[in-house]
Amino acid sequence: MLVALTLRRFVCVDSSCQRRTFVEQVPGLTRRHARHTVLAAGDLEAVAVALGGRSGSRLAHRLVVSVSRMTLIRMIRRMPDPPPVTPTVLGVDDFARRRGHRYATVLLDMHTRRPIDVLPDRTADTLAEWLREHPGVQVICRDRGGSYADGARKGAPDAIQVADRWHLLKNLSDAVEKVVRGHRRCLREHTEPTPALATPATDKPVRTGRRAANTRQRHAAVHALRAEGLSISATARRLDMNVRTARKYAHAATAGALIGPNASSRLSVLAPFHTYLRQRLTDGVQQTADLHAEILASGYQGSLRVLRDWLTTNRARPTPAAAVRVPSARRITAWIMRPGHKFTDDDPTDLADARSRCPDLDTLADLARGIAALVRHQGTGQHLDAWIDRARHGGFPETRGFAAGLVSDRDAVVAGLAQPWSSGPVEGQVNRIKTIKRQMYGRANLDLLRKRVLTNP
Repeated sequence: MLVALTLRRFVCVDSSCQRRTFVEQVPGLTRRHARHTVLAAGDLEAVAVALGGRSGSRLAHRLVVSVSRMTLIRMIRRMPDPPPVTPTVLGVDDFARRRGHRYATVLLDMHTRRPIDVLPDRTADTLAEWLREHPGVQVICRDRGGSYADGARKGAPDAIQVADRWHLLKNLSDAVEKVVRGHRRCLREHTEPTPALATPATDKPVRTGRRAANTRQRHAAVHALRAEGLSISATARRLDMNVRTARKYAHAATAGALIGPNASSRLSVLAPFHTYLRQRLTDGVQQTADLHAEILASGYQGSLRVLRDWLTTNRARPTPAAAVRVPSARRITAWIMRPGHKFTDDDPTDLADARSRCPDLDTLADLARGIAALVRHQGTGQHLDAWIDRARHGGFPETRGFAAGLVSDRDAVVAGLAQPWSSGPVEGQVNRIKTIKRQMYGRANLDLLRKRVLTNP
């Protein structure tokens, strides 16, 4: 669409004036030295803030507006900062400008849940300086990092510091997982080996080979766990097996029903010697080399490997029960930390089994669930000191270290248990900042990233 305007041009009669002519502007439509109208420029600024340079340029071309990516980036940098705000409740968290090298800090107004500033680093002095320049902050929501605690103490000594409850649970979960990793060994239990039944004397070919042996072993393990009362899903987890596979093994009466026919219907070269070999095994001759020498003298023309595979499944010797897979440390930690209403069907049984097999894990579960209950129920800060005493006198260095951290940050932890504020909105803004960084492929300077964070909340 082409708009033709008729405007007035004024000429300055003062010869000393550097501007000789003046062109009349249409309010709300044109402005000096602009290549776009006011409305079009506003739309392009919105596109630039939302998408950045290159992506915004592609969208603008689809909207029949020719603009380069660098023009959009210059538009973002020319945009004025939002008016300064001093919130009563401030949220603080860090984000990585380059992970492991440089970090910055985002500040949030917890009432509006909008970012109000981005600081170039995460040091205590930078935060303290910002707080001194913006007096009036009454509550500061932060994680349990020491730098933000020192900065808040220096810049706003009268403000209430609130330690985030999620970070408390995260720190506790890390400590619990370290303890569990050191006690998984006591969860390994093996059933007593049972002697294998002698193979019945029959001329019917017996399926041999490693696959058949594995099938028989897994069939015995599944039925042994089912006999103990475990469900199919719990049995599958114990044996690191798919649920459908565990159900197939559980429904099969014998292992032979799961072993398919051999590829060839021809009798084995060892078949004429089966009866003789079973008798020798019954007589107590178990050595493969001795049996091989005897059947060679009787005319056996096969290889030693065929005899060895047959003896693997027919030799009458104690067969150890299948080793029950111990749950991972992370899974056991999840059972301990998870509230009861979020348990699946088998979680209570699995947790009770683990606690019964390891007294230390039983003590740890009671200790962890005590502080987890305090964190999840607001207004329970008065019980914190009693839990800290239990943890400090416990036998786990990891939980003692966690309790020592609570003592050093006690006021903020008590406030976190009593106050309704949390760092959830700040974590959400950190995730949004990560999305903006990925849009710019990590090549944007902090000033451009700050503009996009603040102008598009």
